[in-house]
Amino acid sequence: MKIKIIDVADPLWLETLIKLRHDIYHLPEYSLLEANRIQAVPEAIIISDHDKIFFIPYLLRSCDIGINGELTIGQIFDIISPYGYSGILLSETAMQSVDFLNLAIQQLKEVLKSRKICSAFLRLHPILNQKLSDIFTSEICQVNGNTVSINLKLSEAEIWQQTKPEHRNKINRCKRRGFQAKIVNFKHNIDNFMAIYEETMDRVGASKYFYFDDNYFRQLSLLEELIHLCIVEQDNQIACVGLFTECSGIVQYHLGGTKSDFLKEAPSKLMFDYVRFWAKEHGNEVLHLGGGVGSAEDNLYRFKAGFSQQRHPFSTMRLITDEDNYYHLVNLQAKYLNIHPEQLLKSEFFPAYRASH
Repeated sequence: MKIKIIDVADPLWLETLIKLRHDIYHLPEYSLLEANRIQAVPEAIIISDHDKIFFIPYLLRSCDIGINGELTIGQIFDIISPYGYSGILLSETAMQSVDFLNLAIQQLKEVLKSRKICSAFLRLHPILNQKLSDIFTSEICQVNGNTVSINLKLSEAEIWQQTKPEHRNKINRCKRRGFQAKIVNFKHNIDNFMAIYEETMDRVGASKYFYFDDNYFRQLSLLEELIHLCIVEQDNQIACVGLFTECSGIVQYHLGGTKSDFLKEAPSKLMFDYVRFWAKEHGNEVLHLGGGVGSAEDNLYRFKAGFSQQRHPFSTMRLITDEDNYYHLVNLQAKYLNIHPEQLLKSEFFPAYRASH
């Protein structure tokens, strides 16, 4: 079994992706973009045994200053997935070998520990990783909720039939009122997108995690063949916007928003209706809409569920790779928050030492 850690400049990264069905989240350019956003180091690990391949892109973060200003003893790190659904990429033969997968996880933990990486939090890909929750124990792989996708292999009539009547009514009403959806060049419309996206985040009281700066969107626009901006207009006024990615037959809803003035008309329903048929026409297999905030079956989830009956389990992989350092950091954070360490360990948040209350 071979193990190699690579950086974004290593040609092996792209050479490996050519062999595996992947999404935009697995690209070195996307990892670099995310690393710049959160001040981390983008890396990937490849574990292989002949034609069995296990590949994970991740962001390496320092824990030394991150624990609310408390300096830890020596350098300690953790890793996290880039924003979105990267998870683990596996070759067909790797997917069919439970022994290889279990051994790969064991090797992963050992390699990370040897580099003073105490934990790993990986968001698995709902489509490419949907069978992993059946293979790994719930201690390693935790199902957090469901996501919604539209099966683009269905006929247009079947896709429309799966749409809830309330959504269909709103879509038809938008069309009657002169709303029009179209795909436009993202690079030329970044400012319009940002203004509406930030207005939406402010309106819903989103956490800082969901805000992205100008530099992030400018870098994202460099992936222009894989990034598509859909806008819905009425009388030359943009009512809503949505960023979509396209890779390996998978279209993902990335980010979006609606102007407050147009909320009653629900133009985003027309947007998703337009994009699903656009994606189908371009030969894609699935449009993945995602789930609710924090995997909850909230209003956002119910909105997305109105477009399709297809669901996927959304799972996360949570590994404690160095127990001594992990619990050392938990104790430090608990001391800082003036609570018992057990409170942090019982919370849903992982890694527990990054919980803020």
